[in-house]
Amino acid sequence: MFTGLIQSLAEVADLLPERPGVRLVIREPKLAATSSVGDSIAINGCCLTVVDIAGDCFAFQAGEETLSRTNLGELTPSALVNLEQSLRVGDALGGHYVTGHIDGVGTVKSRRDDADWCTIAFNAPAAQLSQMASKGSVAVDGVSLTLVEVENELFTVALIPHTLAVTTLGRRQLGDRVNIETDVLAKYVQRHLSPMSNR
Repeated sequence: MFTGLIQSLAEVADLLPERPGVRLVIREPKLAATSSVGDSIAINGCCLTVVDIAGDCFAFQAGEETLSRTNLGELTPSALVNLEQSLRVGDALGGHYVTGHIDGVGTVKSRRDDADWCTIAFNAPAAQLSQMASKGSVAVDGVSLTLVEVENELFTVALIPHTLAVTTLGRRQLGDRVNIETDVLAKYVQRHLSPMSNR
């Protein structure tokens, strides 16, 4: 379980083929020093397991399913990713409950910069949009955000200067693909209200 509050904007050190997946090596001295093999860490919002730690880097294995259903399959060495260690009992919950299970991939449709602030619109799959509501929560590339508008084919978020500076969202441009996780509570409500729940 995560909060959607990014702890580090880190660099991809290497991508090593491990068919049918890859070994993803991330360089982040601070988090590598406080992590152990077996820990869960969200990379662009996708929960992966630490499989090795060497110096200032730690490694993760991403399978074919993960690579095809998230933007992790598009990463290259030197790319930047959002990192968050899993929530521990007693930690402050400043964002919202994020599971690290990506629901779909969206695309940057528009970006409007206003000085150091920014409003971004994302196209998203209908299945995910049906679980969103204005002023509700969504995780984009693992970042906990408040929804501004939700329409038939897109949603918008307003980003403060801090978020733009310390996450990948500040570097996102038109056409870029992002990982989307909707609020877990919305999933259960939708499931309860669906016709199948009455069978």
